[in-house]
Amino acid sequence: MTPPRGAPLEVIALSLRRERDRVGLSLTELAKRAGIAKSTLSQLEAASGNPSVETLWALSVALDVPFSRLVEPARPRVQIIRAGEGPAVFSERADYVATLLASCPPNARRDIYLITAEPGSARESDPHMPGVVEHVVLSAGRARIGLTEAPVELAPGDYMAYPGDVEHVFEALEPGTAAVMVSEHW
Repeated sequence: MTPPRGAPLEVIALSLRRERDRVGLSLTELAKRAGIAKSTLSQLEAASGNPSVETLWALSVALDVPFSRLVEPARPRVQIIRAGEGPAVFSERADYVATLLASCPPNARRDIYLITAEPGSARESDPHMPGVVEHVVLSAGRARIGLTEAPVELAPGDYMAYPGDVEHVFEALEPGTAAVMVSEHW
């Protein structure tokens, strides 16, 4: 019979800090919601102390996460979206499709899209919310992209960033034009 092992203190410490940051709570507020002493929570986040199952359970309830999220090491998450899959949104005014590849996770401020477009009508975008910046890497074809008043022609491999909170445009100049766009929200 093997002796009982202690709690995985480093995993618990990292998990508590990650989840507390995710929900935007101070040490004091999380301790209050969990019904534990602030000093106990501070020790746990410093990877010291000896947490009881009751303490960790109270913290998981206060953080609205499964108990396992606090005691299991984080596993790398692999996500694959094959070409032609994913939620696609079509433009009414241009031959333009935006396929969402990754939506903004908690505490991040960005979405990632695959843009496919064909020559013809340009996709003219109204301003988005203040502070949005769009990053585009053209992967195939050629396109005029950027501010409506001064778009720039891009070729495969070119990158550009521009404010998305003003009128902007994406105009394919060759068949099979494709780009990856990151919409960053400040």
